[in-house]
Amino acid sequence: MIRFLILIGYVWLMMFLQISGKLNQYINVHYRYLAFLSMGLAFLLAIVQLFKWVKNEKHTAHHEDNHHHGMQKGYQKVIGYALLMMPIVVGLAFPKVSLDTTIVEAKGFQFPLSKESTGDPYFQTQYLRPDTSIYFNTSDYQKQMNRLLDKYTKDQKIVITDTNYLELMEIIYNYPSEFIGKKIQFKGFVYHSTTANQQDLFLFRFGVIHCIADSGVFGLRIDFDQPTSYKNNDWLLVEGELVSEYYAPFKRELPVVKVSQVKKIQAPKNEYVYRTF
Repeated sequence: MIRFLILIGYVWLMMFLQISGKLNQYINVHYRYLAFLSMGLAFLLAIVQLFKWVKNEKHTAHHEDNHHHGMQKGYQKVIGYALLMMPIVVGLAFPKVSLDTTIVEAKGFQFPLSKESTGDPYFQTQYLRPDTSIYFNTSDYQKQMNRLLDKYTKDQKIVITDTNYLELMEIIYNYPSEFIGKKIQFKGFVYHSTTANQQDLFLFRFGVIHCIADSGVFGLRIDFDQPTSYKNNDWLLVEGELVSEYYAPFKRELPVVKVSQVKKIQAPKNEYVYRTF
């Protein structure tokens, strides 16, 4: 009976995550079908366990005494069931995360280090520039980048949306010279870097490539001609020309949007953006 309840708990958890919108915080929304698949499988297994429990209830005490399976010691069962119930408790009990600049500050903020500079081929820091190269071999990744370049470089104005946000950020940082001089329009929340002066602002979005394990904060530095009073977590829609400037705190050139138009907006219902493949 306990196994049946645990499996039904998983079904309830998947339904809760879907309805509450919390699922968007854990996986790429394009993989939502996997949640429905796991929910269906858990429900089928729960029905199987229910039939087994009903069948066992009809058996004699002699049958129960002589046909034990699996864990026989009480503490083993307690530990096993506790581990199985932990994801359900965590998923249902933890509050919805509020996304703001405090998360950026808590994680630290730096430009992604290259594999060569760290000496570790598996070291990846997901900041500013999304990096999907770890999911492809070299030739396939280059084909992906070439396809995106063909898709976007022919346009003089680049409109960055929730759908294309991560792929555009990736090719802008990988091939900045292809986009210098073009008009850029995108939205995000303001972040004041503690290493920069008041006018060195960044406009960020929280992004998920596959799941929460490879999530990060991605965006561009923005520059205004005049002093501004925008604060951390203010949401802006900006448009301007993309240029390249040396950014001393990172000791490298970064693409920068010279803002010509700006509008303060409300935060979107879903503050995450997701990588499409």
